[in-house]
Amino acid sequence: MSRTLSASTATGPVRLGPQARAALRPTAAPTVTAGFWTDRRSTNAGVSIPQGPELLESAGNLHNLRLVAGKEDGAFEGHYPFVDSDVYKWLEAASWQLAQGGAGSGELAAEVERIIGLVADAQEEDGYLNTWFQAGKGEGRYSDLRWGHELYCAGHLIQAAVAHHRATGGEQLLTVARRFADHIDTVFGPEGSGRPIDSFDAHPEVETALVELYRETGEQRYLDLAGYFVDRHGHGLQGGEPYCQDRVPLREADTVEGHAVRQLYLLAAAADLATETGEEALATASERLWHAMATTKTHLTGGVGAHHDKEDFGDPYELPNERAYCETCAAIASIQFSWRLALLTGRARYSDLIERTLFNGFLAGVSLDGETWLYVNPLQVRDGYVDDGGDQSSRRTRWFRCACCPPNVMRLLASLEHYLSSTDGHGLQLHQYASGRFTGDADGASAVVSVNTEYPRDGLIRLTVEESPEQPWTLSLRIPEWCDSWTLRHADTGAPVAGAAAGEGWLRVERTWAAGDELVLELDLAPRLVVADPRVDAVRGCAAIERGPLVYCLEQVDHPGGGLDDVSIDPAVPLTLKDRPDLLGGVVTVLAGGHRRTPAPTASGWWPYRARPEASATSTSDHTSEHTPDGGTAIELTAIPYYAWANRSSGAMRVWLPTD
Repeated sequence: MSRTLSASTATGPVRLGPQARAALRPTAAPTVTAGFWTDRRSTNAGVSIPQGPELLESAGNLHNLRLVAGKEDGAFEGHYPFVDSDVYKWLEAASWQLAQGGAGSGELAAEVERIIGLVADAQEEDGYLNTWFQAGKGEGRYSDLRWGHELYCAGHLIQAAVAHHRATGGEQLLTVARRFADHIDTVFGPEGSGRPIDSFDAHPEVETALVELYRETGEQRYLDLAGYFVDRHGHGLQGGEPYCQDRVPLREADTVEGHAVRQLYLLAAAADLATETGEEALATASERLWHAMATTKTHLTGGVGAHHDKEDFGDPYELPNERAYCETCAAIASIQFSWRLALLTGRARYSDLIERTLFNGFLAGVSLDGETWLYVNPLQVRDGYVDDGGDQSSRRTRWFRCACCPPNVMRLLASLEHYLSSTDGHGLQLHQYASGRFTGDADGASAVVSVNTEYPRDGLIRLTVEESPEQPWTLSLRIPEWCDSWTLRHADTGAPVAGAAAGEGWLRVERTWAAGDELVLELDLAPRLVVADPRVDAVRGCAAIERGPLVYCLEQVDHPGGGLDDVSIDPAVPLTLKDRPDLLGGVVTVLAGGHRRTPAPTASGWWPYRARPEASATSTSDHTSEHTPDGGTAIELTAIPYYAWANRSSGAMRVWLPTD
């Protein structure tokens, strides 16, 4: 197990406890100041988060709080018993945003305090809080742990309270959350503990929240309760189904399965517990299951979830395109899980997957204007797609009946700076590249580095040491898994940096630094064609376009004259770049050679299947000609970053392109 680090002073979503055993810990007060992520976060701060209260009001979430507090008449509004969680995720997002200050923070703070007041008023005397059951829906408290999700909601309440406390120092929401956690601790426990219920919520979330509440308050019983809930999975208490992660105990599992968000929230908690307790079995299981997910059940975009009907993982290498689920919340859960493993182990591979998921599977979930959302993120929308208008639509939507994804996106974007860097007590590690300022601990002294970059628009990353102790310390730079060529040089002379050691995804430079030292890391962002493992049947014979960390796709709007189902790519034609500052907020497009195929008629004219000519023993030259496509028309393909799709039209889209 990794060594014990001092207690974290980080102010983000993950703060290690005083006895944590981890290779790395989050840095204190990181900032993002310019560039790609600043633009996306500005939209989140200026558009998405401010519209939250209005949307929560129109959906009935805030009415329900007033209803159970006796401050408003009427009936419960909403389709699901877990609608309170949307309020809590918005409160968490708004709290992280308040930590950054800036224009509008006064109005946002007032809204946060108003809604915290509604939450406090709705809480029962014994600490219980769930408006669905308080309003008389269902069969009573904890009567439906499979679908009622009281503990799932409690988890989001706790995370919102921790965020608000870390961001503002405010105690009111933390007091509400602790009262609910204390209540839960009197109700749930193993047989013989004196608690009336020995079970768990079928949607994990409270587990990792309880770990963070322990980190915030120092109360050991919250950590113990989190461990109890993780341990009870896999013993048949929820029917023994993979859907609820109840088929096999986590420490014995050999693959991820069931509902993708539930699985990954549970694994994030397991990684948290391994970090805080030092348990090798939990750490080993967490890494084993991450590996199974990353190598056999993750899409090119970093998205996870193969099935629409249960929002779950499929079999190994079952990675469909148009039926890919890839829920936005699952991408967020993947990032949260991977970040905890990056801290626990110090391995770069976890941050590689974070980068891929952030720029693609996650970011596609919100429109460029911050107004509309995707619940699912397929890798293809076929010609003639018909939108059913539901939560599983492949068209952007203002809000959802199950509105879990929008406030989830808001909270990750608002806290994103806390996923970019870490320290090990002997220096600073940069996991992701964004313009900003990052502070590491170098044997008790501060090592401060500023970053200036337009990444991922270009691969030039300028690093300036702003503060340094007199003793040597190590600056570690992640070299992405996709990057085959890079250079590190001194900014003033252009000479290569001597003594830079590369290995296992990290480029480490140990030296005695001085304020003003500047290095330039350049990553080669040449566009490339990638292919999948041949066991991924859905894309065998296909290729996809990538540039740097970005996955690219075709949209119908860029290819007039037909749809995309008959388009193929010609791998022999070199990929070229075209800068389009006027397009989709400013993107670099990739141009490729391709064909639009003209489907051949069949002998009968109606049956869509035919023998391959070379496989038909009775084929004649005339018959072969009749069944052979005419080669189609050569066309130029224009690919845009996947995160920007569905912002101009509702036409077809595809990531994987046939090469035949």
